[in-house]
Amino acid sequence: MDVPLANAEYVAVLSTKVIILPADTSPKLAATIGLQGLTADFLAHDLGNDQAGAKVFITGISGGVGQLLAQILVADGLQVFGSASTAAKRAVALQNGAQGVFASREFSWLPEQKGQFQTVYDGVGVHLDKSLQLLRHRGQVVFFGMAGGNPPQIDLVQLLAESKSILTGDLWDYLTSFAERKRRSDRLFSYLRHNQIQLSEPQVFALSAGQAAHDYLENGKNIGKVLLQP
Repeated sequence: MDVPLANAEYVAVLSTKVIILPADTSPKLAATIGLQGLTADFLAHDLGNDQAGAKVFITGISGGVGQLLAQILVADGLQVFGSASTAAKRAVALQNGAQGVFASREFSWLPEQKGQFQTVYDGVGVHLDKSLQLLRHRGQVVFFGMAGGNPPQIDLVQLLAESKSILTGDLWDYLTSFAERKRRSDRLFSYLRHNQIQLSEPQVFALSAGQAAHDYLENGKNIGKVLLQP
């Protein structure tokens, strides 16, 4: 997973960084869920760590991490809401158990939703200020990426006044051993085994068509994972 130059036909991997797949897990399934699934698991259980019944929001809920995170949180008993760019992507999120999904490129819905959420998972970045508005007092933003651009400057004094927090972290700071990889991957594959995660069919490109795969991603055409096949 965390191997340099992984877009290659053959890759050498240290034994300490290997994840042994369950017998019922195909390489294609593992590639579809692996990195993004472990990221979603880390966000849910190390950073968010909300109790069942909590009301949470995911920006980019139809993205690779967002889809998996939403389903993990639903399986854990949370009330999940989010935002996505198109009607088709919003429909996917609703099918995955979200209770409400809003347009991510306009914010007419924001005033009604202000102060409603215990946790907002923000992997978009550029609208971090709006994520903070969605929080109730003593809520937290879990900031994990900048898919939409760099975040704006945040007034920490305002956060202090409302007891709001911003949490962040790096998955690789948690995947520190073979034992950690096994523990976390076992938990992730357990959601699959119990049919609590449904995966969109990945779009597969030949390794030689890597440029086309990147163009496909950058144009926002994907709903599921994009894979390269040697």
